[in-house]
Amino acid sequence: MLAEELLTTSPTPEAVAAEVARLPPPPPEALEALRRTLASSEQAPMEREWPPVLQAPRNKKDSRYVEPATSHRPVVGPALVLAKRAFRLAFQPFINEMLRRQVEFNEAILDSLATVYEHQQVQARTQALWRKELEERLARLEKKG
Repeated sequence: MLAEELLTTSPTPEAVAAEVARLPPPPPEALEALRRTLASSEQAPMEREWPPVLQAPRNKKDSRYVEPATSHRPVVGPALVLAKRAFRLAFQPFINEMLRRQVEFNEAILDSLATVYEHQQVQARTQALWRKELEERLARLEKKG
């Protein structure tokens, strides 16, 4: 279906407005329930903090840099640490360039996961509200019946 097929001039906007004006006003309790539902379903602002489940991966997203060199060996340990530091110092620009795309990928994946997490949280809140509303309707129906 094309967008042009969706456009129509019939009925006119004036005719639609006239039909809407003829509708009976909704009951006040229905208006109040709709207002509450709309107020509670407003999108919450994005969290400033990263979700706890993504905090640890976020701290490790940049694979170009590692913890300072250490060694558990008592005799040759200091020499190994010195060699590791010298290697890093000499080859760090090459390491950075080789891992640059991996770091960009890690950042993109973490951003996507944060978006999915946020959407999941919104969906969970929405489902809880719908469930509450359905339980209230069911309770009202049980009282009537």
